[in-house]
Amino acid sequence: MLIYPDTELPAAAVPPPNYDESKVPDYVLPDPLLTKDGRKVNSVRLWKEVRRPELLELFTEEMFGRSPFPLDDPKAVGISIQIDKLANADPAVVNGKGTRHQIRLRLFKGEQPKDDDPKIDVLIYTPNNARGRTPVFLGLNFRGNHTVSADPGIVLGTVWARPEGSKDFAPLPAKEEDRGSMAGRWPIEMILDRGFAAATAYYGDIEPDFNGGINHGVRRLGGWKDKELLPNEAGAIATWAWGLGMIRDALETNAESLKIDVEKIALVGHSRLGKTALWAGATNLKFALAVSNNSGGSGAKLSRRWFGETPLAVNTLFPYWFCGNYKKYNHDVNSLPFDQHELIALLAPRPVYIASADEDHWADPRGEFLSAFHADPVYHLLGKGGLYGVTMMPPPGPSVGGTIGYHLRPGKHDVTPFDWQRFLDFAAKHFRM
Repeated sequence: MLIYPDTELPAAAVPPPNYDESKVPDYVLPDPLLTKDGRKVNSVRLWKEVRRPELLELFTEEMFGRSPFPLDDPKAVGISIQIDKLANADPAVVNGKGTRHQIRLRLFKGEQPKDDDPKIDVLIYTPNNARGRTPVFLGLNFRGNHTVSADPGIVLGTVWARPEGSKDFAPLPAKEEDRGSMAGRWPIEMILDRGFAAATAYYGDIEPDFNGGINHGVRRLGGWKDKELLPNEAGAIATWAWGLGMIRDALETNAESLKIDVEKIALVGHSRLGKTALWAGATNLKFALAVSNNSGGSGAKLSRRWFGETPLAVNTLFPYWFCGNYKKYNHDVNSLPFDQHELIALLAPRPVYIASADEDHWADPRGEFLSAFHADPVYHLLGKGGLYGVTMMPPPGPSVGGTIGYHLRPGKHDVTPFDWQRFLDFAAKHFRM
């Protein structure tokens, strides 16, 4: 039996989570429309030129950390990216409804990539019945591209896992029997039927998800192997978000052959990859829309709500996800110079969708909804309406909101076709499909 990083709960001493709403203490949220020097943000110009840059800097310095790679120019630190076709496109997959494409991003320093240099394999499905360029849902997956679909043409790569009884994760050959094992999280046929393309890559190709993964992923090219990180230097989530930006640029490079609309690329992520999708959208304005599914603490959920996943729990169980500075707030979340509603606000005026599950107490569904609610004033300032007057958390089932969308699904921590139906509705509305 193999154990994967996304199912591993590290052994660490953390306080028991609070799941009692009556025990949530009073808190005061920072105002997203108040500058550091106390000015009220009452114009689009003041938001764009002052407040948004302030918030982006605070989240970078105090939570996500600074990447070793400039966001838009990895060549500035001597890194080259080569895009190869991994396999020939197959125009007759998904019951004849789609075409499968596979490309490989090779990241390297020097004249040519070496065999042991990082590579990111990207799986893309495009609809065969599309008229014109196709919008795209782009997200990372947890256990390899071959798990997204039972499609036998998906190239088997390597995945990070450990055999039961072993202490260490290792890159192991992907198994044929695992094809389609996570297909419920990626309903490819549904996505194609709605006129969207789907693109995904294994997050372990960018950086493995364990303490020490920095030595095996893309950051080793930036000289970060075995490096003692400064308190404001990036964690794994910022690195995965950077990787999403590189994949987006690769899709743009191949947009003509793929027949995709690079102006309509929607990020999607579940759990820790929902945190990643939000940060990728906040830092990269090229993304048109973002979807956070059950992203919980340090994602869509308010940190000041002492309920479920807290900064202390995240930084103790997964100390490599965020930068060292974030740990300063483990025992005093009220001293955070921001809260997660302001991360949602950093996506404004672009559409953002937040999805919760009513049994996912760890992710704190109410805290996720409240982030959407408290980001609403920024969307209103920018003329986009936000939640469109929704002030109460909805019951499980219906999707609510406008430029900020939200739903609460019955069930546990997962992403399901139920969720995807609502993601697709939301994107179709905003992409005017």
